[in-house]
Amino acid sequence: MSESMPKVAWHISSKSDSNGGSCVEAGPILDGSGRVAVRDSKDRAAATLVYPAEGWTVFVLGIKDGEFS
Repeated sequence: MSESMPKVAWHISSKSDSNGGSCVEAGPILDGSGRVAVRDSKDRAAATLVYPAEGWTVFVLGIKDGEFS
């Protein structure tokens, strides 16, 4: 039996184009846990990745610092 996904305040990336290509959505899970969910907006029924708040913050800071360029 799979666990259902709690509600998420989804936000689509500002880098995503309006034609449905290369779309990523992320948002806080609204269960008070501080976790962040990430999914491909072209296939919303597919798997959703869930990160602890601290891990997501480190990832975003790494992107801003050019760590993944």
